[in-house]
Amino acid sequence: MTDSAQQCPACGQSNRCALADPRTADQPCWCFSLTIDPAVIDALPAAQRGVACLCRRCAENLAPTTLPPTS
Repeated sequence: MTDSAQQCPACGQSNRCALADPRTADQPCWCFSLTIDPAVIDALPAAQRGVACLCRRCAENLAPTTLPPTS
């Protein structure tokens, strides 16, 4: 995976995705135990969906109305 796979598509910070880091790719990610509101994913630009994980902060706290505007 590329460096962009390690960045949260909502805020740009490290998403700490275990799967995106070659050193921990064989371990389950923190997000496996979290339910993410589908509206948060739907609010991301289509090109950013399925490319990189959200960071824990955005996955737990981000409401669709707080996502950065799409251009």
